[in-house]
Amino acid sequence: LPNAFKPRNNYLAKGNYFTCREKPPFRHLIYPVPQNSGALGIHLTLDVHGHAKFGPDLQWIDTESYDVDPQRADAFSAAIRKYWPRLPDNSLIPDYAGIRPKIQRPGGDFCIQAFHSTIGITYLGLLAIESPGLTASLAIAEYVRQLLL
Repeated sequence: LPNAFKPRNNYLAKGNYFTCREKPPFRHLIYPVPQNSGALGIHLTLDVHGHAKFGPDLQWIDTESYDVDPQRADAFSAAIRKYWPRLPDNSLIPDYAGIRPKIQRPGGDFCIQAFHSTIGITYLGLLAIESPGLTASLAIAEYVRQLLL
């Protein structure tokens, strides 16, 4: 595979999560409307015991780290108070983090690559297709079909 088709960038998008000392007043998941930050908003999910988990946020990092910075609690509290105004002060506890490797920062789009050789297409790569890719899947399929014809 030619180097031109290998992702050149590897960005680390860290998603932090907090849990809550207090029992939430909800029995359902909450997915707020995303803002234009590249993140999907601070969700509320419930674990099997009914405890609240909040996250993920979006933190671009240069080195791999799964530590959750307790100082991020203020930003989490502000986001959570949009749907739980009575969230008690100092009730958030750093919980866990995950890292999503990305080939581009926010604002990038899907990456569809085809490598043509004398025998036709020998490589077809569909990269960085995230959640909106489901909505666009029929259009992506049509594009790929045209590439293969």
